[in-house]
Amino acid sequence: MVLERSRNGRTTQSSYAAKAEPRARQRAFCIAASEETTDLEELKELLRTAGVATVGELVQKRDSPHPNVYLGPGKVDELKSLLKRADANVVVADDELTPRQQRNLEGELDLPVLDRTSVILDIFASHAHTAEGKMQVELAQLEYNMARMRGLWTHLERLGAGRGVGGIGTRGPGESQIETDRRLARDRITVLRRRLDQVKLTRATQRAERERAHLPNVALAGYTNAGKSTLLNALTGSEVGVRNRLFHTLDPTTRTLKLHGRTFLVTDTVGFIRKLPHQLVNAFAATLEETVLADMVLHVVDAGAPEEELEAMTRAVEDVLEEIEAGGSPRMLVLNKADLLDDERRRELSFRHPDAVLVSAQTGEGLEELQERIHVEFEKTLQDVDLLVPYSEGGLLSELHDVAGEMGREDTPEGVRVTARLPKVVAERYSRYSLNGQP
Repeated sequence: MVLERSRNGRTTQSSYAAKAEPRARQRAFCIAASEETTDLEELKELLRTAGVATVGELVQKRDSPHPNVYLGPGKVDELKSLLKRADANVVVADDELTPRQQRNLEGELDLPVLDRTSVILDIFASHAHTAEGKMQVELAQLEYNMARMRGLWTHLERLGAGRGVGGIGTRGPGESQIETDRRLARDRITVLRRRLDQVKLTRATQRAERERAHLPNVALAGYTNAGKSTLLNALTGSEVGVRNRLFHTLDPTTRTLKLHGRTFLVTDTVGFIRKLPHQLVNAFAATLEETVLADMVLHVVDAGAPEEELEAMTRAVEDVLEEIEAGGSPRMLVLNKADLLDDERRRELSFRHPDAVLVSAQTGEGLEELQERIHVEFEKTLQDVDLLVPYSEGGLLSELHDVAGEMGREDTPEGVRVTARLPKVVAERYSRYSLNGQP
C-alpha cells in the first residue's frame, strides 16, 4: 500500500511506518465528512484490495468538509483518541483531499493521511501489467501529485526564513528543489502523453482495419467487480483471468463471438467506481475510447447487490459514460450473478428493470437470451441491400459473406445476386453494385 508522496511525484512508503513493515500489518482508520449518511464499505473494500486492514471508522455529518482539516476541529480531537485505541498507523479519507487538508491532518494526527484517490491509484499501479497500463497509471499519479509537491520540501524552505521577505537568502534550496521537481514532473507528463497519443494512433489503425471488415463491437462496461471478465469468458469461450478483487482488469481485452453467422467483437473494459478520480478517467482515455466507439454497450451490474446500492452503482457508471461522451451509444442493462438471487429478488428486478437481461456468467443462465438480444438490437441498425456482383469479384463475395453473416445468393447470367442486411457504413461501399439504386 502506498503511504506517502516522494519528491518526483511518485508514491513511497511513509516514514511514519517501519520500512521493513509488511503490507499486511498496515492498519487503516477510515474517515468521511458528508451531508448524507455515508457507507464506508466500498472504501474498506478498496483497502482490502490494496492489502490493508481496516481497524475503525469515523463519519461526520456536515454540509461540506472543513477547508483546513477535512473534519471539524472537534472531530479531529475525537479522532486522535480513537486512533490510539484502534492502534491505527494510517488514516484514509473517503474523498480526495486538498493538499492543505492532507498536510494539516497529518500535522494534527502525527500519522500519514491518504485519500480515496491515492488508494485507487495504488491499486491501479499494482494491477497494471502492460506497458500502456503502466504509462496510464504513472500519468495519473504525476498529475495527482503535482499540486502536492510543495509540502514535501518545507523543511528546506525554513533555511530562508527570518531573513526578510523577498530579501537575499529567501530563495533557498527548498524553493529551487520544488521548481526542479515540478519541471521534471511536467517533462515526464509531456513524454507520457506523447507516448499515449502514439498508442491512440495505433488503436485507431487497428480499429480502421476492423471497420473495413466492419465487425460489430460490443463493449462490456460496468462497476468494478460486476463480473464483466467472467461474462466475457462465458460469451466467447475465452479464458481471460478472473479474480474477486476490484480493478482486476485494466487493459481492454477483445474476443470474438459468433451469432447467426456474424462475427462480433466483445471488449472487456476497465471497471468504474463511485468517485472515480478524474486523473484516471483522463489517463485511461485511450482504453475507454473502446466504449465510446462501440456499436453497443452492455452495462453489466451485480444483481446480487441491494437495490439502493445497485442504483448507486448504475448511476456511477452512467456518469462516467457521460463524462467520456459515450452516453449516446446504444446500451443494454445486463443483471449479472443471477445465481445469487432468490425468487422474490428476481421478481423485484423484473419489475424495476423490465428491459434488462438477467444472466449468470457463472452458471450460464440467461446467456442464450442475452446473445439473442444482442443479435436483435444489432439487426435494428442494418440496411437491406440487393446487389449484383460480377463473377470476377470473388474476393468481394467472400468479404460480403464475412460482413453479412447470413445472406441470400442467386447465380444469374450477369453475376451473383446477393440480398443481405449490412451496416449502413458498409452498404455504402457496395453502392455501385446495387440493383435498386440505394446504397
